[in-house]
Amino acid sequence: MTYVLLIGAILSEVTATVSLRLSEGFSKILPSIVVVVGYLTAFTLLSLVLKRGMSIGIAYGIWAAAGVALVALIGAAFLGDGLTGVQIGGLVLVAAGVVALEAGGAH
Repeated sequence: MTYVLLIGAILSEVTATVSLRLSEGFSKILPSIVVVVGYLTAFTLLSLVLKRGMSIGIAYGIWAAAGVALVALIGAAFLGDGLTGVQIGGLVLVAAGVVALEAGGAH
């Protein structure tokens, strides 16, 4: 259940971040509402993940890395953002860092 909550937090944050772009400086009402609701939901779910005992370093690492990767991929696929080989390499390194963080915490 903890990982389900974390996935919900990630998806809420990604939705809010993409909506932030679509809100055009909060000039469009619907995306602006999605931004506020998405971030509130993301932080609420993340707090529940931490309350259930997941290490903050692990939870935040997974949350941040997955969020960065998904937003970058969505931006490239749907919003006209570029994604260079160097940027893809950076995303791979971020993912590797989270795996190393989690593996380093295993006893």
